[in-house]
Amino acid sequence: MRVRALVELRQLGLRHPLLTDLVVAVATMTVSLLLGVYSPTPAGDRDFDGLGFALTCLANLALMARQRSPVSVMVYYCAIWIAYISLDYSAVVNSPGFLLALYTVAALKPVRVTVVTAVLGCAVWIYAAPEAIVVATAQGVVWMSVVSRLGYGAQQLATRNTQLAHLAERLAIEQDERARRAVVDERLRIARELHDVVAHHMSVISVQAGLAQYVLDDDRDTARAALSTVMAASSEGLDEMRRLLSVLRPGSDSDASGTAATQSGSPVPAPGLDRLDDLAARVRTAGVPVELTVTGERQPLAPGLDTCVYRMIQEGLTNVLKHSAAANVTVALHFEAGRLTARITDDGTPLPEPRSPSGGQGINGMRERAMLYGGTLTAGQRIDGGFEVVLTVPV
Repeated sequence: MRVRALVELRQLGLRHPLLTDLVVAVATMTVSLLLGVYSPTPAGDRDFDGLGFALTCLANLALMARQRSPVSVMVYYCAIWIAYISLDYSAVVNSPGFLLALYTVAALKPVRVTVVTAVLGCAVWIYAAPEAIVVATAQGVVWMSVVSRLGYGAQQLATRNTQLAHLAERLAIEQDERARRAVVDERLRIARELHDVVAHHMSVISVQAGLAQYVLDDDRDTARAALSTVMAASSEGLDEMRRLLSVLRPGSDSDASGTAATQSGSPVPAPGLDRLDDLAARVRTAGVPVELTVTGERQPLAPGLDTCVYRMIQEGLTNVLKHSAAANVTVALHFEAGRLTARITDDGTPLPEPRSPSGGQGINGMRERAMLYGGTLTAGQRIDGGFEVVLTVPV
């Protein structure tokens, strides 16, 4: 409760600085008046009377403007204080207000201005006790130094607070920008995932559906096999879509490994190289022979990288189905120390709408996936015919 009250008072002061200055001025004036009324009058000094009361109030009320015009208030206060001392009143009575004025100058103005006002204050302090000039000089130097140092420390603290506020503002802006970039990156990742899932399975379904329609009357067994492939591809595509949507949906049944439950309740893991044989078999049923080769000592891959390589191979085979009249396709994986190279090569000729080595959502998606894992991807026509996609990633 006490801390909360202090915070609320500070906020009130920040909202109403004039009110704060008025309260401080009244409090300082009250201390000075109490010193004048209750402190014993030194021998030879004038008793605190109505004139002393009026001069004290006149000097301390000027402290209300100390933050707007600190130097002017300091000079004005010293002038009233000198007049007060010249009338043989005790100098101690109005010393609190003077020290507050000096502190304000040190807290708001450059050091050279503080030094000048401190010298002025020290001169007034010595003027108040000419009979003990050595002691008065020592006291003046000590008090001026201490108060000026406190004010300078407050100025440095305020400067650091301002800098911290600016840094916090910049940090908030940068955090918003990072959050915005994260959203954009996540949208791109989802778009790539959807493209890979939909494009591949729909390509297989399109080829097999066309085959079934072509041989439906003449070769029922081939048509039946083609329709079975259509059903399997559509089922697998739906399962992968459910996995992706389950990961995105808050409160879903997906777990930390990225698996999600299908309608039957069985988990559907994110695809990886362990499902490469199924992928090749699905493409073979579409009429394109696929040869898989693995060289080097096979190394386990991180889940994200495993999915990345699988999706790249899947997209490459999908492009063969969609864009090339290929007779044979080779998928070669080569493991070596700290690196994996995946190469997809076909010997076909481009269809009427040829692929562009730098364009297309599929190629761009594969290149972005490779960059995410510190890898590179090249794609283009081969000199001796066909098309080749090469992915190199660190493992």
